[in-house]
Amino acid sequence: MCDGLIEEIIQRLHIFTLQRFHNSPVSRFNASTLIDTHSHIYSEEFDADRAEVIQRAKSVGVEHIILPNVDSETLPRMLALEAEYPGYCYSAIGLHPTSVKENYLEELALVKSELKRRNWIAIGEIGIDLYWDKTFLAEQIKAFQQQLDWALEYKLPGIIHVRDSFRETMNALEPFRNKGLAGVFHSFTGTLEEAQEIIAFGGFKLGINGIVTFKNSGLAAVVENIDLKHILLETDSPYLTPAPYRGKRNESAYTQLVANKLAEVYHCSPELIDEQTTLNAKSLFAI
Repeated sequence: MCDGLIEEIIQRLHIFTLQRFHNSPVSRFNASTLIDTHSHIYSEEFDADRAEVIQRAKSVGVEHIILPNVDSETLPRMLALEAEYPGYCYSAIGLHPTSVKENYLEELALVKSELKRRNWIAIGEIGIDLYWDKTFLAEQIKAFQQQLDWALEYKLPGIIHVRDSFRETMNALEPFRNKGLAGVFHSFTGTLEEAQEIIAFGGFKLGINGIVTFKNSGLAAVVENIDLKHILLETDSPYLTPAPYRGKRNESAYTQLVANKLAEVYHCSPELIDEQTTLNAKSLFAI
């Protein structure tokens, strides 16, 4: 029996077991919950109606929202939102790769001081982005690996941003293999082979957002071959809005649309997707 068939059988047995539990008398008393593991709703795009955005997220069952940082400019807005919704919004601290410029050492010094100052849900958003500019590739790698060191030091998961840089990212991660590093590859859009490489590295989940609803993305065909235990839900609000709202501003309530699409992909109920991905997120982020 080939390895692919064995993996498919294990995947279907896992889903069958979850379905049996979900239909049990015990599980019927548990309301479905969702966790948006990646949202920038602290950004200016939400200044006019942020409270309503939060309320809409709560109304569809979003239990928590994780807020990844970008750089020193976004930090005050992010912290203000977290303070307004304690226990609901959780901040991560990090330097986004597109913010790695000539002053990146100053930005990293701020990240380090914040790690010393208080507790954080994760280190992120960190990684390598070669889509817009390759000028600071060497600095991006240095910043990424420094923040991975801090993730290990502070025992925090990393929220990893990868854009046109999969091989560079995996090469940068190699020194950290078998050291207990954990996290999520945010907004995963890669191939099945890339997903398998990430999973084989150990400790990392795959963040799936509205891209899975895009007809021409091909992501659904990849995701259906990945065990649901490796999947996290996210929105990346205000970006990457799922169908049928593509092209409009994204928001955390649309986590539900991503879950609904994954239910189609995995041929199971949305409630089962909610249950397993919430379990995955709580385990990774220690919520």
